[in-house]
Amino acid sequence: MNDLCADIGYKSINHHGEQLCGDHVDIVENGEDSVIVLADGLGSGVKASILSTLTSKIISTMMAEGLTLEDCVSTIAATLPICSLRGVAYSTFTIVHLIGSRDAEIIQYDNPKVIMLRDGQNYDYPTTEMNIEGKKILKSLIRLQEDDVFILMSDGCPHAGLGTSFNFGWKREDIISFMETVSLAGYTAKTLSTILVDECNKLYGEKPGDDTTACVVRIRKREPMNILFGPPSNRSDCDRMMSLFFSKEGKHIICGGTTSSIAAKYLGKPIRVSLNFEVSDIPPIAELEGVDLVTEGVITVNKVLSYAKNYLEDNSSYEHWSMQRDGASMICRLLFEEATDINFFVGKAINPAHQNPDLPINFSIKMNLVEELSACLKKMGKRIKVSYF
Repeated sequence: MNDLCADIGYKSINHHGEQLCGDHVDIVENGEDSVIVLADGLGSGVKASILSTLTSKIISTMMAEGLTLEDCVSTIAATLPICSLRGVAYSTFTIVHLIGSRDAEIIQYDNPKVIMLRDGQNYDYPTTEMNIEGKKILKSLIRLQEDDVFILMSDGCPHAGLGTSFNFGWKREDIISFMETVSLAGYTAKTLSTILVDECNKLYGEKPGDDTTACVVRIRKREPMNILFGPPSNRSDCDRMMSLFFSKEGKHIICGGTTSSIAAKYLGKPIRVSLNFEVSDIPPIAELEGVDLVTEGVITVNKVLSYAKNYLEDNSSYEHWSMQRDGASMICRLLFEEATDINFFVGKAINPAHQNPDLPINFSIKMNLVEELSACLKKMGKRIKVSYF
């Protein structure tokens, strides 16, 4: 078993004037394996949305259960209704089957060909042509390397700018050149897909002529991260909590004034508190030797949660938290962009200051913050472990 893992992110924009997207991405994990399916339904709107959702759900579920590609395509052909106008059914699809973070099996049917970047450059991977149920399928098997990037697209991407910015749309070689430049910055898969789709939206003049989706798979090394939030309910557990926290490999984040004071005493180091408010609504950070980041508690973590929810939606807050130096933004960069495995150490002590009825903070809110943030991070593909003290 290697120490590689897959960072997966995607973004879609709807055909101008449509409430639903005709593209659909489905991701299913099965042990160490993952199946990613991008399906593009025929046309746009409700019908296309139903077609693409059915296609991606059927394929991802069947492949995750170990069924063959032939079985999947046969099922799709038999399941999806026929369009009375065009005489065709189904939707087009792209499948990336990650096998234990060692190999990638890529299966493509009528979607724009997957772009693969290796060492920041376009990599011309081999393909084999198959015929299943009268459909021409392209299949590839690739041994993975660190920093490999796979870019799956619906045809809304190469159609961007058709007849406006470009006579014949955004050519594949131009998309490759654009993504080669962007990928060198080390962005997450979610951010890379956001940058690509936002560029398509600009080329469409903010009025997309087609549903447009990009899904990016980035192969990277596992990066553990540890976050300590709140003192233990029993004071005698302080040393045990700190010992477990600091024994973990990876970076260490501490949230909360009382918690950082306990950590400072355990390490025998002074805390240096900043009085510089980077942004008005987030308390300043502090410094403690042996800890990568020290922040205030509930207010800061609540802001991180709001950014996490936005990240899973349209990622519009990225420009803020990716640049700012406040505690919440710095936690976001560590958790969203760097970490793959996150260990939460959560103290269940009740803070007397939070029992003031005039304050909108209480113990249950603190626990809810941890649960909601953990759920968001899991949706980002992070491995999460929460330990309570």
